[in-house]
Amino acid sequence: MKFKFVIIIGIVVLIVAIAIAIFAYINMNYDYLNEHFLEKKGYKLGFTENTAKLNDGSEIYYIEGPNNGPKLLLLHGQQVSCYDYAKVLPNLSKEFHVFALDYYGHGKSSKNPDKYNAVEIGNDIIWFVKNVIKEKIYISGHSSGALLAAYVSANAPDCIIATILEDGPFFSTLPNRAEKTISWLEFKNMYDYLNQNEIGSFMEYSLEHNYMQEIFNAKDPQAWNKVIKNPALKYLEKHPGEIPIIWYYPPKLGINTIYALNANMQDGTGKYDLRFGLTFYDFSWFEGFDTEEILKNIKSPTIVMHVAPSDITAPSYYDENGVLLAAMDKKDAQKVVDLVPNSKYAGGFKSAHDIHADLPDEFIEVLLDLKNQIEKTN
Repeated sequence: MKFKFVIIIGIVVLIVAIAIAIFAYINMNYDYLNEHFLEKKGYKLGFTENTAKLNDGSEIYYIEGPNNGPKLLLLHGQQVSCYDYAKVLPNLSKEFHVFALDYYGHGKSSKNPDKYNAVEIGNDIIWFVKNVIKEKIYISGHSSGALLAAYVSANAPDCIIATILEDGPFFSTLPNRAEKTISWLEFKNMYDYLNQNEIGSFMEYSLEHNYMQEIFNAKDPQAWNKVIKNPALKYLEKHPGEIPIIWYYPPKLGINTIYALNANMQDGTGKYDLRFGLTFYDFSWFEGFDTEEILKNIKSPTIVMHVAPSDITAPSYYDENGVLLAAMDKKDAQKVVDLVPNSKYAGGFKSAHDIHADLPDEFIEVLLDLKNQIEKTN
């Protein structure tokens, strides 16, 4: 009897060990920034990767899906790449001919600071539409990509079928307003990091100075250190020069994604150029970009997508320090809708910011509903 009990205990221990090993393997090998989308799914779905070269030598990297419908151009947000759309690309590619590009400073596109300006990028995207896509498009942009989508729609109306502005930071990125947003405070970290003499990675610098620790520490003053900072520093001791991946944090928790978003070309951990973030810190990205005039000049049917307040701050979008923890508050979103002549508001999405990644089915539904409405009226 005792021998059988020992065997049973041994089997249970073995099963638990195997389960933990599988759990750890999944967490450690998860594609947190979707950089392996083509190898895992994309090629089988008919996606190809290409680079468009402009006359001034600039390069725009993009992926293109199969010709299954009207053209759709996707513009990602900051610190990621076109692969940020990985969760929606399979289903979108069944209904659209998808193009998703890396704009300058990101992914595999050019890293020339002279081009890190909304007007420069926007004009080159218009060139891309006219010279690569060569047909009218649906255009959907997320975050700073929404600002670019608005610019393209306003300045190339004959190229646009419809516009989707996904949680864009309209108005919150302007001087005397931006300084009280969580995004600008992170851009300040990029500026401070690039202008200090200490040796180290941006990952380490961000762990020490990221405003998110204020949010984590709201209930427990040591939460940031215990949950985010200390595990990362321990990982970096064994794996210097890498982006931490903590084996016991599953993808849904989002912590390993927080680490991944700190990858950058300056310390060799990624492809994002921190100098791009500096243009949002000093507002040079907005030279020649008149937000209100651009929104007024969008002629196409437009959907303005907006996230709900976070569970931490609801019903407000601001924390107790008055810092905006979102791209837009309610007034900002309403102002966008009021300025764009033919627009509709779509809000209440339970997402931190990245609706298409957090709620892919809901994002796709918005695009398909818009497509169906337009096709019915044409």
